[in-house]
Amino acid sequence: MGDIVTAGVLVIGDEILSGRTKDKNIGFIAEYLTNIGIDLKEVRIVADDESDIVAAVNALRARYTYVFTTGGIGPTHDDITADSVAKALDVSIDHHPEVVARFKERYQKPGELNEARLRMARIPQGAQPIQSATILAPGFRIDNVIVMAGVPSIMQAMMDIVAPTLRVGDRMLSESVRGNCREGDIGTPLREIAEAHPDTAIGSYPFLDENGKPNTSIVVRSRDQANLTTAMDAVKAMLATLKVLQ
Repeated sequence: MGDIVTAGVLVIGDEILSGRTKDKNIGFIAEYLTNIGIDLKEVRIVADDESDIVAAVNALRARYTYVFTTGGIGPTHDDITADSVAKALDVSIDHHPEVVARFKERYQKPGELNEARLRMARIPQGAQPIQSATILAPGFRIDNVIVMAGVPSIMQAMMDIVAPTLRVGDRMLSESVRGNCREGDIGTPLREIAEAHPDTAIGSYPFLDENGKPNTSIVVRSRDQANLTTAMDAVKAMLATLKVLQ
């Protein structure tokens, strides 16, 4: 199976669960990790509740190579991700001197660098900031937990910064084919192909085609190109047989 590196994503925020804010980060992170050779295995969404965040962080970091969190690192009272991660890893949290220095350069007017903004400079002991010239309030990495912003543009910039430091595995390869059939038409033969090719993952995904009729896309995935090709050949042969029968 090759070298496999796994990840979990933890989305934090009452606004996500209420529907007020529509998440735009999960899909980006999933595609990003897939492209660099990390398998996203699980996504959780929790409220701005310390005990829930702590429990989720500890569950995910014990299960996967990496945990990526988004949200809850801003200046307001309900931005408690940094404190919760510190508690999960049983370390203290305090203002990071390098981050405070950057804030002082940015906020020079009297009263501008207030207590709320300084909250964003607090990082757990032992954590490394994720920051750049274009990112004011940093995320951070501690152990296998990567804490990022909830704002999509900032989160994406943080992913670009942290990605080169991550261990990656063999990339999952994939090919897809349009079935020109309904999903129910291929359920049995597709299962037989999947069972005959255990080193691949085969999925079928229904959609409405350009004529508004039910159709199916079949996707074959594997870390080995030869296995992928063999399984896809079997899928195409099955679809050809089905077309003859139709």
